[in-house]
Amino acid sequence: MTSALVTGGAGLIGSHIVDEALAAGWDVRILDNLQRQTHRDGKPPWVPVEAEFIQGDVRHRRVWERALDGVDVVFHEAAYGGYMPEIAKFIASNGVGSALMLETIRDRNLPVRKVVVASSQAVYNEGAYTCPAHGHFYGSTRPIAQLERGDFDVHCPICGAATTPAPTDEDAPTGGENVYAISKMIQERLILSWGRATGIPVVALRYSCTYGPRQSLFNPYTGVIAIFCTRLVNDLPPVVYEDGRQSRDLIFVEDVARANLLVASDARANGQVFNVGTGRAVAIGDLARLLAERLGKAIAPKMPGEFRPGEMRALITDAARLGALGFAPRVTLDEGIDRYLDWVRAQGPIAEYFARAERMLRRRRVVKRAAAR
Repeated sequence: MTSALVTGGAGLIGSHIVDEALAAGWDVRILDNLQRQTHRDGKPPWVPVEAEFIQGDVRHRRVWERALDGVDVVFHEAAYGGYMPEIAKFIASNGVGSALMLETIRDRNLPVRKVVVASSQAVYNEGAYTCPAHGHFYGSTRPIAQLERGDFDVHCPICGAATTPAPTDEDAPTGGENVYAISKMIQERLILSWGRATGIPVVALRYSCTYGPRQSLFNPYTGVIAIFCTRLVNDLPPVVYEDGRQSRDLIFVEDVARANLLVASDARANGQVFNVGTGRAVAIGDLARLLAERLGKAIAPKMPGEFRPGEMRALITDAARLGALGFAPRVTLDEGIDRYLDWVRAQGPIAEYFARAERMLRRRRVVKRAAAR
């Protein structure tokens, strides 16, 4: 019987991987630090009794030594994420934590057969675009001076014309321009290079925006749908940056969990990077209006003319590489939102945490104001 370690296994994606692995007949161990910002009430009720649970922090070597003992496959989902101002914590959790995992497996000669790491499409500098005159190109990070002028579009690098977003494949330039993206790039490169050096199969999955039941309603820094919902149920407008026309590919969490089990079980995935998304995108302003409608709230989004440096303008996933292994998302955006909102309604009274967090992000210049257009 296959044994799996799921780090971050109490969280959104990790907990659904746990469910998929248990359903497949695997033995499952969970490692999670139950960070209060995400798990305000401690271990959540969806952690199954069938899985062994270890509470611990990936930044500590002894935690890894205990968690990895006897494990065949690692799903490394634990990460510090979102638009938070800490720099050192991102690098320590996502970079150093991953390095400690790799050292522990190597130095203790553990019989781990595969490592699947949760990366992110945030590692791309920008999405892909098409210019009417000059064709396809990969966008580059928009200069802050441009954003401060209130010009949020990605322009053709040759003629400066307006462009149309196109699907972004795994060959798009990477690097990242915010600390979360940089930390995920470090994590991904560490694990891929370690896999080549040790011969242990590894896979990196670059997720698009993942949502669904169990997405924390306490964390005001990550999960656009969750953040918008906590505002709306408290009769407050969702806050939308830029002009609302920036877009994201939204994928339901159960589809992401299935992608993890697929690459863990298919040797064709070894050593590769895969996008995980739907191939469709929605404008963030439209998403805010859709959620308001589904929640029965006649509340328009608030657009204060602000932006977050280093954020992408548009992202449509090209998931053809993963599709070649037989993966296809099953849950549409309409169905996924309905299922998520059903879960939200079952949570009882929901507090709003974003307003306070937003003030802090402005003070620390994670959010900046653009000139009026």
